[in-house]
Formats: sequence, C-alpha cells, structure tokens
Amino acid sequence: MTKTSLGRHVFGLAAILFGAVSFVWHDFNAPWQQMQALGNVPHLEILVYIAAAIEVFGGVAIQWRKTARTGALALGIIFFVFTLFWIPRVVAEPLVYDRYGNVFEQLSLVAGALIVYGIFSGRVSNHGTRISRAGQALFAICIVSFTLQQLFYLSATASFVPKWIPPGQMFWSIATTIFFALAAAALLSGRFSLLASRLVVAMILGFQFLIWLPAVCANPHQLMNWGGNAENLAIAGAAWILADFLGQGVGTQQSALARAA
Repeated sequence: MTKTSLGRHVFGLAAILFGAVSFVWHDFNAPWQQMQALGNVPHLEILVYIAAAIEVFGGVAIQWRKTARTGALALGIIFFVFTLFWIPRVVAEPLVYDRYGNVFEQLSLVAGALIVYGIFSGRVSNHGTRISRAGQALFAICIVSFTLQQLFYLSATASFVPKWIPPGQMFWSIATTIFFALAAAALLSGRFSLLASRLVVAMILGFQFLIWLPAVCANPHQLMNWGGNAENLAIAGAAWILADFLGQGVGTQQSALARAA
C-alpha cells in the first residue's frame, strides 16, 4: 500500500519545522527539554544541531515514495531517542504524570514513523503490515495517555482554550478529554477505528488553528510558541498517517493476513 498519504507530508513538514526552529534559535531549553537529561554536557548545541539535521533530513526524505522508508527510519530513531531522554525525569518524579505524558507524546511520533516504515517496506508486505499494525497499537496507547494527561490537568488544559469560544474553556477541556477517551476505546477495540482516527486528526488540527497558530502570530518571538506548533503539527501528522493507513488498506490488509494464515 503506497498510495499518496497526506499524513506523511504533514508529519515531514513538522519535522522540518522542528529542525528549523532549532537552527534559528540558540536557546534549546524550550523545544528540547528532554535534552536536559544530559546535564551540563559541553557544547550541547552541537548535539542539538545534529538532531535537528536528522529531523530536517527525515522530514524531506519522507516526502517522496522512493526515500519515504529511509525518512521514516531516521525520524523514528530520533524521536525514540528523545523518548529515552524523558525517562530520567520520569524516574526522578514518578508521581508527576506530565513526565509520562511527554514520553507518550514522543512515542506517538515514533508510532507515525513506524506506520510509514511498514507501508513502504516493499515486497515484504506481511512484515510491513505487522510493523504498521505495531505503530497503530502504539498510537492507540498514546491516545490513552493524552486522555489521562488532560484529565489530570483539566484546569491547565482549559487555560489554552480561547476565551471567545462558547460555551466556555472548561467545557472544551472536559469535552476534548472525553473525545480522546472515546477515540482510544475505538482504536484499541478496532470498532470505528477509521472514524476515530479521522476525528482525532480533526481535533488536533483544531488545536493547531485555534491555539498554536494564534499564539505564534501574537508573539512570534516566543520560542515555546514555535516549539508547540511543531509538536502539535507532528502529532497531527502521526494521527493522519494512521487515518490514511486505515482508510486506504483495511480490506487489502485483511485479505493479505488471511492469505498468510
């Protein structure tokens, strides 16, 4: 299954944006908080530049079918490394769910890369399908984490909602938490998973247009705003990759698995 996927293009664009943000700014603490796990490493900016270069390379490579697998591999590896950098903070503060939330945010990007890698695994279709299915399962687990993170931090989530949107900030904080929970249930059970994945894409893109883009327009000199845009867009891209995967090949994958059995 190698049909055109808008999701991987959005995912790649977000990776390029991440890299560009790192190259333009010289303050790495905001979008690269996980790098703090390295401590006072001399010339830390060199490591950040290397990571940024990998993201740009992967983001560009994933745009074309011939190099999409390579790009997905590069992005999957770098996002997994970023995941590992969060582990010391989880260990240091095991009762703070935000630390776990950051782990699963990175893993959701790993999941998107896994699905693309599996899709473009060439003639080894059954092997590729298994890899993509693993990415699908991982992303579903990450949706569970998104639900818990919003549930534990309802007030903080509500503060991100623009005040002009009726009926109120807390209403949308609770509503989106419920939407995430329903999506997680659908993806884990396999019932209405395609619909759930598409609605998750729509919701996360809503965050992009209603929260993050206005934030960067209001204060373009705030590094966190650019980092937030890149992160949210990357997660939207990963969700979109999943929706494309489910939408383009559910029947084909089921037939292939049946033949393999």
